[in-house]
Amino acid sequence: MENGNYLVVYLGILLALLSVATFFVVRQVWVTRRMELTLSELQTKLSNGKGTALEYYELGSLLLDKKLYAQAAVYLKKALKELTEEEAENAVLVHNALGYTYFAQDQLDLAIRQYNEALKIRPDYVTALNILGHSYERKQLMPQALETYEKSLATEPANETAKRRAESLRKRMA
Repeated sequence: MENGNYLVVYLGILLALLSVATFFVVRQVWVTRRMELTLSELQTKLSNGKGTALEYYELGSLLLDKKLYAQAAVYLKKALKELTEEEAENAVLVHNALGYTYFAQDQLDLAIRQYNEALKIRPDYVTALNILGHSYERKQLMPQALETYEKSLATEPANETAKRRAESLRKRMA
């Protein structure tokens, strides 16, 4: 090939790479902008009056995504207070999110309490079981952690997280 052909191929590859990078940057900006707009709208609405449990949960979840854990906890607690009888099943999701908020702040006793509340409502909730097991591990409560992972595996035998963590705990405890 001539030098001109190399130049065309090189420019073509460069243009393709730049196009792909531009696509991902624009997409991320669009997603972030949409999230910020929703966050702003919800904060404005909820600061001006009372909202629904779903709105408080959504705002709490957005704040969790932004790693604003203390603020998220406030709205998630409000979501729990606003749940109606028809929405009682959704309490599982709110307790789980609130548990994660406490877990992320190393408030492990509060996290464990929230995960247990979620499991009272839905004992087969594998996500709560896995993070409850992890919370017990972080508190150095290895027997409780292993028992929790085993409950998770009994519910969902193909659960890779629980398999890996339970195996690791068995080795450490042996």
